[in-house]
Amino acid sequence: MNDVIYSVSDGVATITLDRPEAMNALTVRMKTELLEALTMASQAYAVRAVLLTGSERAFCAGQDLSEHAANLEAGRGLADTVRTHYNPIVRTIAEMGKPVVAAVNGVAAGAGAALAFACDLRVAADKAKFVMAFTGIGLAPDSGASWTLQRLVGPARAAELLLLGDPLDAARALELGVVSRVVPAEELAGEARALAVRLAQGPTRAYAATKRALAAAAGGTLAEALALEADLQDECAATEDHLGATRAFLRKERPRFSGR
Repeated sequence: MNDVIYSVSDGVATITLDRPEAMNALTVRMKTELLEALTMASQAYAVRAVLLTGSERAFCAGQDLSEHAANLEAGRGLADTVRTHYNPIVRTIAEMGKPVVAAVNGVAAGAGAALAFACDLRVAADKAKFVMAFTGIGLAPDSGASWTLQRLVGPARAAELLLLGDPLDAARALELGVVSRVVPAEELAGEARALAVRLAQGPTRAYAATKRALAAAAGGTLAEALALEADLQDECAATEDHLGATRAFLRKERPRFSGR
C-alpha cells in the first residue's frame, strides 16, 4: 500500500490515511487501498479492534477534487466512485464485527467526515474540525452522511450542518454528540490507541452483537428490536467469553476475554 498505512499490534489494526501533502484527500488508489485495509482488518482473527486516523495535520479532506475535476472534464461525472468505492468502505466499517475507533486529528471534510461518522467511536483532537462540504460544491451528501449524521445529532441539526456546510469545531462537535471525547492534539494518538486496545481486550462477539442490534434498531420497530436482542443474547450466552465472565464475577475476579 502506498497511500494507506496498515499495522497490527495488541489486537488493534491501525489504518492511517497517508497523503499529508493533500490533507489525505481520497483518490481512486487511496480508496481502493482503504477498502483493502478495512477488509483485512475485518477478516483477520488476530484483529479485535480497528483504529482509523490520518497523517499529520488532517484526518481526511474528502474526495480529491483534482482527480474529480479531471473526471468531469472528460465527461465521466463521478466515475461511479460512490457505488464502487465509498459505499463499500462505509459498509465495511459499519458492518464489521469489531469496534472501529476514529482518531480525528485535524480537518475531516465531506466524505472524510462521513468516514468518521461511520465509526463506532470518535476521539477528536482539540484542533479537529468537521466540514460537511457537499453542498458547497453543488453535491448531495454521500458516504452514509445522510444516515449517520442525523443519528448522531438529530434530523434538524443534521439538516442544518448538511445544508449550510458551516465548520463544526471540536468543542461544538463534543457538545452535539458527534464525538465521544476531545483531547489535546498531542494526547490524541495515545488516548485513541488506549481506547482501541481496551476494546481489543474485550468481548469481541458481544461488541459485534451490539453493533448489529444498534444498526437494526435504528430502522426497525420495538418488536423487531426485542426479537433480535433475544436472538443475539442466545448467541452471546453460548460464547466462552460469557461463561468465563460469569464465573469470574461469582469469584469476584476481573474477567479476561478471548474473543470467542
